[in-house]
Order: sequence, then structure tokens, then C-alpha cells
Amino acid sequence: MDQKKLAQNILNEVGGEENVRHVIHCATRLRFTLKDYSKPNRKEIEQLDGVLSVVESGGTFQVVIGNNVSDIYKEVLNQTSLGEQKDDNGEDNSEQSLLNRFIDVISSIFSPLLGVLAGAGLLKGLLALFTTTGLLTTDSGTYRILFAASDGFFYFLPIFLALTAAKRFNANQFLAMAIASALVYPDITAMLDNGESISFLGLPVILMKYATTVIPILLSIFALSYVEKFLKKLFHESIRGLLVPLLSLVIMVPLTLLVLGPVGTSVSTGIAAVVSWTYELSPTMTGVLIGGSFQLLVMFGLHWGLIPVMLNNLSLYGRDPIGPLYGPAVVAQAGAALGVFLKIKDKKMKGISLSACITGLFGITEPAIYGVNLKLKKPFIAALISGAIGGGIAGYFQASALTLAPKSILTFPVFIGPGFWGYVVGFFVAFILSVVLTYILGFEEPSAPSEKKQDKQSGSDKSQLSEDIIASPLKGKAIKLSEVKDDAFSSEAMGKGMAIIPEEGKLYSPVEGELTMAFPTGHAYGLTSNTGIEVLIHLGIDTVQLQGEHFNPVVKSGEKVKQGDLLATFDLNALKEKGFDMSTPVIITNTSSYLDVIKVAEEQVDKNQSILTIVK
Repeated sequence: MDQKKLAQNILNEVGGEENVRHVIHCATRLRFTLKDYSKPNRKEIEQLDGVLSVVESGGTFQVVIGNNVSDIYKEVLNQTSLGEQKDDNGEDNSEQSLLNRFIDVISSIFSPLLGVLAGAGLLKGLLALFTTTGLLTTDSGTYRILFAASDGFFYFLPIFLALTAAKRFNANQFLAMAIASALVYPDITAMLDNGESISFLGLPVILMKYATTVIPILLSIFALSYVEKFLKKLFHESIRGLLVPLLSLVIMVPLTLLVLGPVGTSVSTGIAAVVSWTYELSPTMTGVLIGGSFQLLVMFGLHWGLIPVMLNNLSLYGRDPIGPLYGPAVVAQAGAALGVFLKIKDKKMKGISLSACITGLFGITEPAIYGVNLKLKKPFIAALISGAIGGGIAGYFQASALTLAPKSILTFPVFIGPGFWGYVVGFFVAFILSVVLTYILGFEEPSAPSEKKQDKQSGSDKSQLSEDIIASPLKGKAIKLSEVKDDAFSSEAMGKGMAIIPEEGKLYSPVEGELTMAFPTGHAYGLTSNTGIEVLIHLGIDTVQLQGEHFNPVVKSGEKVKQGDLLATFDLNALKEKGFDMSTPVIITNTSSYLDVIKVAEEQVDKNQSILTIVK
């Protein structure tokens, strides 16, 4: 796989760098926050070699790559300026729901930390295992050094969060880290430990523990982004470089200690109390709900909302009861992939499912979900059921985690303590049950597309051939596609079809289905029929130059249409007067999915008259 080419193709198909607000990556996905979500060509991206799937959720456009996503991410940054900090606060983001915006913010802040979060968490779990088995003692130099290596990240978590939050909120990253450092400064911590009372300009300061916390620093950096912007406008650039950092520190550190820190800590305590109350009502039922729904949350990007909750639990209680409940859900996807491997006959799918099972056992489930289980449907259902049962077992034994870490066969030490064996049992029950259920429920084996096509072309059973008709979207003169004076269309590089020279300024839908794309300039439209045919209509040649002048769309992207519905009007006389060639290509962009596309139109056509036959 050519990583440079893949990164370039993905960028092109999401609408280019100019359509990307920012991009991050997690363990297996590129997560794009876009300016216009109608521009990406989802089907083209899914067909790229190296892409497992595309998911649109949580306010992001997610391209599932797999284990080498970090390499593709680096190539994306190398080919663009997306790695540089941008100020896009002024851009309209109103189309995203509040939930989507929240998920987008959380994912962009925590994604860059996942690697070190996993490594430090696993090391902390291993140290617990070594002390439990007597391999190390807590007063030995080896243990203390390794514990510092594992716990240092969590203790100074506010500083790391300040860095990523500043990037997300477009604040100065080093100023943000300086504010976070003040919160965990030894003298401040010592005053809290000693029970001292202090004030700032006569205002009492409520000292609190900020090490390992999440919400206080996020509130602080969010506020910093606005304070810094205000100060930049206030001072001339000749003194801005000195006074903005000075006043930002003077304002934000006291403000955080006086107001934002206590408020954030109160919010953290409230969230923890709600989670604890829900869990105590029925740990088993909570486990069933989380274990059964977790992979659905992952698919829609909503699982990011659990990360600050789990970190909050660790900060307040020292252990987290939520993480163990979805560990079985992760391994259940691996079990379903193994069930597919054992049952399926297709050799290629056997290899894919075995590989997906192995990566799933190590905590990476996207290859299993998107490459195997969702495609076959029933294995995914089997995994959800198994994850719910395994989560219920872990909940019943009230398993908890020492820290955050991926849920895999390598991270059992993270769960050492109360309920440990309950977690282990739930983990393996989910895996084995998922294998068995997948094998028993079965699935419909996919047929090779090449074999289907070959059977149809052979003519051995002509009764299996079927046709779809594309109606004329215009009234005018029908011409061959090769007569269009634009190589992109006439060469059939974009697909087979024909063209019409319009005689009136009305464009109609040639199919019943959905208007999937309407260019803002009103000169081009993409539709997908209810049977999956993708049609592109381009009104005239080079008419994009007019920037929408003389074109009036009447239907928006995403709307359902019937054949013959009016899509747009245009001033045909004005366009001709300006010298534009109004030859209008009607292209079947997914031509390769069919046996043939045949022009059946006569020299003169009217709206709704048959112009193309699609042979399946």
C-alpha cells in the first residue's frame, strides 16, 4: 500500500484541505472535522485500498484505516498545513448539534493522549501485579522509579490536557501549560495538604486537589482562549508579545483558583455521584447495558464521552468501575470474527477474519467490526449479545480498574483488586460465547462480484439480467457523450452516459431516490436512485466560473425526490449570451457496478423520456 497516495486520495475525496477544519487520529481512524459535510465522496473513500470503512458520527467524518493509521495521519500532515494551529473560531459550526460538538471537542482533546495513556496505565497495572505476587516491594528503588514513570502522566494530567485543549480552543499552548503547572505547583499542593487558608487580594481561595483532574483545566483553557483573544485586540503588536502572556497569567491563574477550579471540581464530584448512584442501583444491569451497547457507541463516536467520566472516577476514588464493563464487549467482536473464520468457506474472508480476531484480542476492534462482523450482520449481533452477558458478569462481581488502558488480553493487571476474577470470567465468557453464537446463528456468505458478473455475461441464464431506466432531466437535443467538448466527460473517465443540449431552463430528477449532492453554485447535481444508481448532471461546460449566477436550485442535498421533480431552474438565454456551451452531460458515475450503460434516447427528448438503460 502506497501510504502517500492513500493520504492524498483521502484528502481529495473529503473535499481537499480547504474543506478540513482539523484532523486527528485515534487507534484506527482518521477523524476529520469538516466545513461542508456534503462534499466528501464516501463510496470512493471506502473503495480505496487500505480503507476499511467510513463512519459519520459524533460531528466528525471518520475514515477507518486500521493499525497503521498513525502513518497515514503523518502523510496527511506532511501534504498539508493541517498540523499548524489555525484560528477558525469565526467559522460557522452551527450545523452540528450540541452533542456532536461536545463529542468533537472531547475526541480532539483526548485522542493525542491515548497512546501514553495506554502505556502508563498498563505499566501501573503490571506494578500492581508485581507487588501482589511479591516480585517487587513498594519501598524498593526499582518500584519507586517505575511507579514514577507510570503515575507521573496521571499526576500531571492537567498539563497534558492543557496542551491538547489549547490546540483545540486555539489558545497559546505554552500559556495553557503554565496555567496548569500553577495548579499542581508544589507550594499550592503543600498548602492544601497542611490545611492552610489563603486569599488573593482579600478574596478567599478554596484550595483543592488538581492533580489527575480533568474538568477544571478544560474550563480554564476554554476561558483562556477568549481572554487571550481579547488581549490581542487590546494591545498593539509591538508590545503584544510581552503583555498578552503576562496579563493572561495574572488573570487566568487566580481566576482558575478562585472560580473555575472549584466549579470544575464541583461538577466532577456531581458527575461521579450520578455514575456511582446508577452503578449502585444494579451493577449487573449497568454491566449488561454498557457491555451490550459499547460497540454501538464506538460506531457513532459517542464512547468519547466516557473517557472524562472514567478519569474523573480515578481522580476521586482511585479506581474506575466503568472500564471493566465494556472489556467483554471488545473481545466479543474478536470472538465473532473467530466464529466467522471457523465457519466461512471463502478463503479471502477466512484470512481477513482470522487477522481481525487477533487484532481484536489486543484491543483493536475496527478490523473485526467493519471488515467482518458488520458486513455479515449476524456475527455483529452475536458479539453485542455476548458483550452484554460478559459485561453483566463483570458488573455482578463489581470489577474495577486501577487506571485507563485498552481492553485486551495484555491488560488484565489493570483490573487487579476487588472483582478481578469476575472481570476475567466475563472477558472469556464473552469471547467464547461470541464464537459459539456466530457459528450457530450462521450468516450468508458473500459471493465474489467477479463470479456474479461472469455468470451474467456468459448468458447461461439470461433471465437473471435486469434493467433500470434513466429518464431525461431536460427538454432538448440528445447527443453522444463523445461529442461533449470536455475531455473529463467525453472520455467516459467519470462514467458512461450521454448529454443533452437544453431548450428550456428547467432541470428535473431523472430517478426516484435522493439528491445526494447539490453544488453551492447550482451548476451540478448528484443523485442516487432507490436501486443504487448514481447519476451526475452537469449543467453546461465550465459554468462553475459563474459562481451560481443564473442558477436557482429548488431542492437541497439530502432531500428525497421522485422522477420528474423539479431540481433547479436556470436562465438559459443569459447563459447562451455569455457564450457558455450548455451541453449537459448525464453520467452514471458508478458505471463499473453494472454490465453496461446504453444510450436509448432519440435525437430530441422531453422530460421523463427514457434516455439511458442500465443493464445489471
